Amino acid sequence: MSELSAAEPASTHPLVLVMGVSGSGKSTIGAALARALGVDFVDGDALHPAANVAKMAAGEPLDDADRWPWLARVGQRLAEARGTGLVVACSALRRSYRDAILAEAPGVVFLHLSGSRELLSSRLTQRQGHFMPPSLLESQLATLEPLADDEPGVVVQNDAPVDAVVAEAVAGIRSLV
Repeated sequence: MSELSAAEPASTHPLVLVMGVSGSGKSTIGAALARALGVDFVDGDALHPAANVAKMAAGEPLDDADRWPWLARVGQRLAEARGTGLVVACSALRRSYRDAILAEAPGVVFLHLSGSRELLSSRLTQRQGHFMPPSLLESQLATLEPLADDEPGVVVQNDAPVDAVVAEAVAGIRSLV
């Protein structure tokens, strides 16, 4: 898989939001996807206010009052990258959350990384140093609203090697932009 050359027009550099529950591979696949597309990568976790991080680290799920300002920051960061492209990892579990991001950054394409409960749980229990505890997986799965047919995005199963997942994601994204 080759990176896009700097001589290609900015329209080849899409705005992509990699979504899914914790443990779905948003950060790993998002960073690899950004390299493949020749754009920057931002982990949406870095855009959370400290109070949100503390709440999740304590095993408490966020409520919508916690999420709306964060989602606005995610959308604004994507909007700032119009013309240069950007990949952001962000759970965006509900349609209303994705709509809020689209309101800030029209043209965003969603990449939903999907995996079995067993795969996700295994990844979370093996992960070190992350503020999201495995105990919140069930609440995230209960909250998840899969992409609807009228949403701009693709669903990719994240149970293959990173290169294969990224190749499938790039093909799906390219078919939409």
